[in-house]
Amino acid sequence: MSEKRRTDFSLNRLDDLFTSQSERENGLTPTIKDIPLEKLVPFPNHPFKVRDDEEMNKLVESVSENGVLVPAIVREKDNGDYEIISGHRRKFASEIAGKSALRCIVSNLDDDTATVIMVDSNIQRENILPSEKAFAYKMKLDAMNRQGKRTDLTLCQVGTKLNSAQIIAENTGESTRQIFRYIRLTYLIPELLQMVDEGKMKMLPAVEISFLDKECQQDLLEAIESECCTPSHAQAIRMHKMFNDGELNSDTILDVMCELKPNQQERLIIPHKTLEKYIPQSVAPEKRQDYICKALEHYGKYLQRMRDRESR
Repeated sequence: MSEKRRTDFSLNRLDDLFTSQSERENGLTPTIKDIPLEKLVPFPNHPFKVRDDEEMNKLVESVSENGVLVPAIVREKDNGDYEIISGHRRKFASEIAGKSALRCIVSNLDDDTATVIMVDSNIQRENILPSEKAFAYKMKLDAMNRQGKRTDLTLCQVGTKLNSAQIIAENTGESTRQIFRYIRLTYLIPELLQMVDEGKMKMLPAVEISFLDKECQQDLLEAIESECCTPSHAQAIRMHKMFNDGELNSDTILDVMCELKPNQQERLIIPHKTLEKYIPQSVAPEKRQDYICKALEHYGKYLQRMRDRESR
């Protein structure tokens, strides 16, 4: 692979960051200007979340004191607005800091080049969620394929050494196999993908589960909630095979999830339908455990009073 071909999809040079290949060939120069915040719109299906966390608080403080030190990268839309390619967090921080405009580099980028730059300018950030990587890698891989790379990709668990995935792997420090694993996560239903983000489900079983259809994934979600546990890698592999053999349904999923794992302690399981009889609908889901514990505490005190009366 030549050096020129490799840098077509990376940010190794400032030229690649601020201009597209067509701009460099035609001698077009991007402009830098202050754009009103209300004229800036997010990149379509932007995979990276803008979180109002401690890092954002530090960015807001920096913007308040020093302004935005690194301009955002945008491209002009037909209606006069500007689509953010890199700078969603800087825009949010500017809004919180009370700024009215954001300094931007306005570049005439095509869709696929804009997608590659959007991913590359965000993927090296700290604290990126698995779901963010998953959709970002998929968007970049699709864009690179449309730019002339091979399109006969097989998104499988073991992965295949293909040019586009290799380039993404080299730029991110991930293995090619791991790139394909992340992309498989985009096939999970939102609730299961959130479990991966929250660390409740590991990567390898999640990848296996991603091969199930949406109906089976929904059945698995219900089994996870009723059994209060997520599948192990071995269980996920078995369900994947059962699905391929046409043997997976809500009953067989529950059978697999009811198996006691070697390191799993015995649990008391109460069906949701049973608890719903005694918990008011006004109690939020995240407060139901506290409600149950307090109810048991009050009941325990009631039993103790009854025993005290009987012993008198």
